[in-house]
Amino acid sequence: MAFLTLNRKKFQENFNHLKNMFEENEVSWGVVSKLLCGNKLFLKELIDLGVKEIHDSRISNLAKIKEINPDIQTVYIKPVSKRNISKMVKYADVSLNSELTTIKWISEEAVRQNKIHKIIIMVETGDLREGVMGEQLVDFYAGIFELPNIEVIGLGTNLNCLNGVMPSTDKLIQLSLYKQIIELKFNKKIPWVSAGTSVTIPLMLQKQLPKGINHFRVGETLYFGVDLFEEKVIKGMHGDVFELYAEIIEMQEKPLLPTGTLAANPQGEITEIDESLYGRSSFRAILDIGLLDVDPKYLIPEDGEFEILGASSDMLILNLGQNPKNYKVGDVVKFNLKYMGALGILNSSYVDKVVSE
Repeated sequence: MAFLTLNRKKFQENFNHLKNMFEENEVSWGVVSKLLCGNKLFLKELIDLGVKEIHDSRISNLAKIKEINPDIQTVYIKPVSKRNISKMVKYADVSLNSELTTIKWISEEAVRQNKIHKIIIMVETGDLREGVMGEQLVDFYAGIFELPNIEVIGLGTNLNCLNGVMPSTDKLIQLSLYKQIIELKFNKKIPWVSAGTSVTIPLMLQKQLPKGINHFRVGETLYFGVDLFEEKVIKGMHGDVFELYAEIIEMQEKPLLPTGTLAANPQGEITEIDESLYGRSSFRAILDIGLLDVDPKYLIPEDGEFEILGASSDMLILNLGQNPKNYKVGDVVKFNLKYMGALGILNSSYVDKVVSE
């Protein structure tokens, strides 16, 4: 069976690198755990790093975090559906919100549960996912700041999540100005401007982060050490905290081209024929992992001498050429992963999860 490893030492070093960076810049932060898909083994590793605040987009994952350590501050990071408000208030200390009606429902539920629920108002800054339009923000805040059992602790935004709009100093300054306007108009203190995510970290590294930005929500850079502006690993961090291992379950020398009448495969793909390859062959390996677990485009082979030809639901096909490294049935092939690849595998119950030193 294929298995995924989390390297404890590299994970700790990535965390310490970010922790030191945020402390130097006097910025608070929480870790986004949605990549871990509620895996208790890996959640415990995350909590053992010393994390005080964890963000997730699944209420069931927040429930597991509270089960492991009730003292962790939990943050629900997408608009909550009406039918899930009760569970969300129970397991999330904070939530990100952009709908007035929903916040009123949250207030009613918080009263029922005798809890103070904290709110970060999400503001639209151009990527066109969730967020209140800037010109409507003052009226929006006026509609919620006196609701019972609701405490507005921040303004936030998301960038690069839908249309790929990158954060900029100007956009972040604008968000800081919104905070100042609200504080002056309503004589209320808003502690956080939560505009930092992994994609904002390069602005901090380049000393271009406005001083008003004082809270980050970080996932990808912790797990993959990546600078999302330049798409390379940040110096002092690790890009291979996660590694995937898959076993060769068939090894045969076969023609490079299929034979017979061609039609669409189950994925709707039709093979294109390169006639120059007729009569040629190569060694093909089949691995015990497939599309149910991961999209092959998110896999990075450690051995750069073979190519991924494709996948079916449960098998991945490699072209090993003339097999110069003499791979054989039973051997294990290692891959590094892109973020979406790790997400798919962590969401798969068919791939074992292991902690390595």
